[in-house]
Amino acid sequence: MLSLKILILNVLLSLATILPVIVAVAFFTLAERKILSSVHRREGPEIVGFWGLLQPFADAVKLILKEIIIPSKSYSTTFLLAPFLSLFLSLLTWCFIPFNFSNVISNVKLSILFWLAISSLNVYSVILAGWSSNSKYSFLGSLRACAQMISYEVSISLCVLPVVLLSNSLNFIEIIYLQKNTWYCFPLLPITFIFFISMLAETNRAPFDLPEAEAELVAGFFVEYSAITFAMFFLGEYSNMLLMSTIIVILFFGGWWPFLI
Repeated sequence: MLSLKILILNVLLSLATILPVIVAVAFFTLAERKILSSVHRREGPEIVGFWGLLQPFADAVKLILKEIIIPSKSYSTTFLLAPFLSLFLSLLTWCFIPFNFSNVISNVKLSILFWLAISSLNVYSVILAGWSSNSKYSFLGSLRACAQMISYEVSISLCVLPVVLLSNSLNFIEIIYLQKNTWYCFPLLPITFIFFISMLAETNRAPFDLPEAEAELVAGFFVEYSAITFAMFFLGEYSNMLLMSTIIVILFFGGWWPFLI
């Protein structure tokens, strides 16, 4: 009976972390579309809800209700597994992210190693998606994406090493606690800048959006995906963006500690 209560509590804690992340991802896409439309001097989403604030929910309903198209020559099992794997791995890492000293689902001593290991596994979802589509464009896009992801994982790991040596810990909470008086971004300013560039490349953001390369690959490795399977890749990608933003705050900008002069 006690184990059942612990299981239910862990499930509720996981949902309390994952659901806000998914909602944040939805409105993050809206914010990006609003900013890009302002840069292009055009109207962004503005019809659904006040100032277009309900547009993410409309997009979610549309993608859920659309038909999932599976190419006839694709490897259907792997084709459907890849988006699930991408979304699962992107959400799994949030279990190790602390929001304060006690609010964390799994406070493991080697949380940095767990984060690096899980993020490196995301390469498999990309290569499986490109290979299982049985399309030259998808496969080429997956190879380009994997090459970039693996390359910049090396620089990210090397940028994390000075933080580990400075704090003598691999635990996120301990690293944040040791930045109470001085953020690590000050003694490690060049490392912070390199980590930020590597973070952009790891999440395929401009100017490192070569893996998608809409001009010649039409969205890259997930060109054959539609409806909810496409939405899973989309959610996984934007969840990784928010995750990497959280990681750089934890490692270099003091976590929840305010700026102290």
